[in-house]
Amino acid sequence: MDQTLSTYRGILHAHTTNSDGDYSLEQLRDVLVRNGYSFVCMTDHAEYFDKTKAEAYRRECERLSDDRFLFIPGFEFECEERMHILGFGCTTLVDSLDPQEVIRHIKKNNCLSVIAHPKDSMFPWIESFHELPHGIETWNSKYDSQYAPRPGTFALLERLQDRVPSMKAYYGVDLHFRNQNRLLYNEVHVQKLSRDVILESLFAGSYVGCMRTTYLPSDGRLVHEQTKQFARTSARYFAFRNFVKNTKKRLDGIGANIPPGLKAQLRRIF
Repeated sequence: MDQTLSTYRGILHAHTTNSDGDYSLEQLRDVLVRNGYSFVCMTDHAEYFDKTKAEAYRRECERLSDDRFLFIPGFEFECEERMHILGFGCTTLVDSLDPQEVIRHIKKNNCLSVIAHPKDSMFPWIESFHELPHGIETWNSKYDSQYAPRPGTFALLERLQDRVPSMKAYYGVDLHFRNQNRLLYNEVHVQKLSRDVILESLFAGSYVGCMRTTYLPSDGRLVHEQTKQFARTSARYFAFRNFVKNTKKRLDGIGANIPPGLKAQLRRIF
């Protein structure tokens, strides 16, 4: 039997005009193919869908998939306290805002459950869960920045792994905007490009997260020097972002508007 493996690069956590993103599915395919990607795990917001629209969404993802590029449709579920749960591969709706019930729902559908971009203030709550997800989005390049993740999120995952060793670190772009950075990707080595094969690879931890020359393991266990560097870079980034936000507030207070061109450049930075 031929066991030849191929390398595929793809992004996790993306939105389209089906919810609050700038790109249609067809436009997103074109952009990601040009960027050298072979798959995307979609996570349009579940609250934009009903059963009929969800079925149409699945069909459109299937229509736009081929042996060159694969859409894996899924939803992002908003829960209590605005906690967000990603369901990679899950497009069935759930009538609950309880994050643990949403996690159970995703698991019952044989899909991958991931807590997205958890706020630091949510860490104790997450650690109190009886129903833990398959993993944590330890680097979200929209919330954390394209420059470094928050080391605290990796530390959260490590504490949860004391209870569930199989939990994984996931690396998501959270793609919404045309000018948004989309360099954070996941690389898998599999025999073929299919929904089940990619999801199984993500579930099993047979992937590596990549950002420029930085490589991140699926178990999220960082070396000490890498953690220290991430902490320094993240602190500088958030200090600069807070400066920009405060400057914008002052400009808003005097009725001054930031030019659209500058907004686009800032979006590339942030």
